[in-house]
Amino acid sequence: MSKFTSNPTYLWRKIFSLGARRVLLLTTALIFWWLLTMPTPEGLTLIGQRAIAVFTVCLILWVFAPIPLQITSLLAIILLPLTGVMDSDQAFALFGNKAVFFILGAFILAAGMMSSGLSTRIALIVLAKFGKTPRMLLLGLFLAPALFSFFMSEHAVAAMMFPIVLEISRAMRLKPLESSYAKAMIVAPTWGVIIGGVGTFLGGARNPLAVGILNKATGQTIGFFEWILAALPIVIIDLIGAIILLYVFFKIDVSDTKEAESVLVTKINEMGEITGREKVISMIMVVTIFLWVFYSSVFEIANIALGAVFVMFVLKLVQWKEVEEHVNWGIILMYGGAISLGFGLEKSGAALWVANNFIGNYVSGSFWLIFVIATISLYLTEGMSNSAVVAIMMPIGISLAKSYGIDPKVITFIVAIPSGLAFCLPMSTPACAIAYSSGYVNMKDMVVPGLVLSLISLFAIIVTYKFYWPLIGLVN
Repeated sequence: MSKFTSNPTYLWRKIFSLGARRVLLLTTALIFWWLLTMPTPEGLTLIGQRAIAVFTVCLILWVFAPIPLQITSLLAIILLPLTGVMDSDQAFALFGNKAVFFILGAFILAAGMMSSGLSTRIALIVLAKFGKTPRMLLLGLFLAPALFSFFMSEHAVAAMMFPIVLEISRAMRLKPLESSYAKAMIVAPTWGVIIGGVGTFLGGARNPLAVGILNKATGQTIGFFEWILAALPIVIIDLIGAIILLYVFFKIDVSDTKEAESVLVTKINEMGEITGREKVISMIMVVTIFLWVFYSSVFEIANIALGAVFVMFVLKLVQWKEVEEHVNWGIILMYGGAISLGFGLEKSGAALWVANNFIGNYVSGSFWLIFVIATISLYLTEGMSNSAVVAIMMPIGISLAKSYGIDPKVITFIVAIPSGLAFCLPMSTPACAIAYSSGYVNMKDMVVPGLVLSLISLFAIIVTYKFYWPLIGLVN
């Protein structure tokens, strides 16, 4: 597996030699010192100035990634108390936010599905149903990952799907970088997991991260079903647009899929009959999702997730070593620091000052504010971690929401959803990184149709905000 798979910022870091990294880190330190010691700008408090200094350091390190993103988040937790933005107890307490524990529980549940083979079995069965013609197989390779990303981390879905896709491509003797259909088979699951990942809390951990920042800043929260209800039109429009783009940009240059069918049937037969372990895990997942949808306001989604994890271990359906293999612990560190940084920016007044001076003074009216925040979130995430985008944009958006009379919940959707819709560059998301590392697509294959799809996504977000959210009471 390529280094792109485990770390989508690998390309950025390869750009820097050891000497360049030292220069960048030294420059960052000097900028930090300058921001701390410069005269406090008008309208900004001293604590707010220090919060902006910490924010700037994290922004630089998140964008250029001279050190792992997770370590940058830990640095935020260290610097916030050292600069007096908040005390140590508060900074570290925010690391234990319930959103972080929901993310942890969701990852462990996904690990149980993957280690048992349940997720792979379902994927193979779905693909086998679709794989009768080249056009239908491509549709299956797109829709199956999208559906899976409603219930599992999109990173996990990508890691599960791409080995299957590569095996099918080899069986069909499709040449890397030459076969248009091979390119389509790589792009399809990439787009599928990305689009499906914005639909629920489970597909992308940035969604509960944004809700965690919302809760700390305003006391408001967003329920599991409430998120699905709000995001569904965007997902549907993007799915339709992506399917059309797949058929427009990538010519189907194969006549049949017999080899693909053979691969899928063989792999299904190799798995044998569904096991008791798979059946029980599937039952636990159904009950867990039912509780998330209908009883999250009663039990809290983090409690439901951790309760399901407890049941899985009591029934010995998963082993801890399997969890260690499938859970990305670095993401937990990343999100804990991001919540702390967002809280510091909001409570110190730094977010409001930045928002007014860099965005608020240049937009008139709530519609244009929504458009600007959505656009920035959508395209910023092409060059940096989507969780970093959430950490940056949520405090700014919430601060501006108060000035424009917008419900902070709306800002949460407007930041979190577009920050998950990155289709172009390898550093934007693990799914894109895996696609590039497959050797079947080049930059042009991803960037040109990806930019068109990002415009469709922006259209879907704005249309949903303007016409659909008022119908469900999210926008007045």
